[in-house]
Amino acid sequence: MDRKLAAILAADVVGYSALMERDEKGTYERLTAGRKVLFEPEIARHHGRIFKLMGDGMLAEFGSVVDAVECAASLQRGLGARNASLSEAERIQVRIGINLGELIVEGEDRFGDGVNVATRLEGLADPSGILVSGTVFDQVERKLNYGFEFLGEQKVKNIERTVRVYRLDALAESGLPSRYDGKQT
Repeated sequence: MDRKLAAILAADVVGYSALMERDEKGTYERLTAGRKVLFEPEIARHHGRIFKLMGDGMLAEFGSVVDAVECAASLQRGLGARNASLSEAERIQVRIGINLGELIVEGEDRFGDGVNVATRLEGLADPSGILVSGTVFDQVERKLNYGFEFLGEQKVKNIERTVRVYRLDALAESGLPSRYDGKQT
C-alpha cells in the first residue's frame, strides 16, 4: 500500500439537486463551463491535480498547503465574479474544505483520513466559504495574508477525534489578517 502526505481540497456545489431540478441543462452547462474555465486551470496553476470528479463536487491534491489555500481563495473569488452577472437562481456557490494529511494512494485515486477530514470540513462550510483544518492553519498562518477565524474543536461525522477548524476570509488580503485569532488549541 502506497502512502503520501498531501493537502486535499474538497469542493461541493451548494443546492445542486435544486439547481438541477430547476434548470438541468443550464446548470449542467454552467457547471461544465466553470470546471473547464475556472477550476481546472486554477488547480493546475497552483500545482494541484484533480483526482476525483462527482456530479456536484471534486477532490484535488496539492504538494503544498499554501498552494491549496491560495487555490481555494482564487476559486471562490472567480466564482463570485462569474456569479455577478447571473440571476440569484442561476448562481453556483461552492463550499470548500482543506486538510493536510496522510493518504493512501491507489492508482489515480486517494483515500484515507486526510481525504475524509477535507470532505467533512467542506460539508461544514458556509455557501461560498472555505474551512481549513488546524494542520493546514499551522502551516499557512504566517505565510498568507488572509484572515482566519478560529471556530473551535469540531466533531465531524465518522471521525473519532475532534478537528480544529478555521474559517478563511479570502477577501482579507492586506496587512495582518482582519480576523486573526491566533493559534487556538
